[in-house]
Amino acid sequence: RRGTDVFKALALGASGIFIGRPVVFSLAAEGEAGVRNVLKMLRDEFELTMALAGCCSVKEINRNYIQTEADMIRSISRL
Repeated sequence: RRGTDVFKALALGASGIFIGRPVVFSLAAEGEAGVRNVLKMLRDEFELTMALAGCCSVKEINRNYIQTEADMIRSISRL
């Protein structure tokens, strides 16, 4: 639903994502212009997330960018 979700999916190993729901909703609400807007918003959010993570290309996105609750517990237990 958001650019951050795309980033997380790719970091966890996805080779692609589905974005059907936002596209269908925007198509129903605003037609073609709505679809264009939602795709632009998704792309902009994804590019911002990549920039904030320091990634210059999609190939740089990997599991190291994701921290789960289990990762945090392991980090704390090492202290």
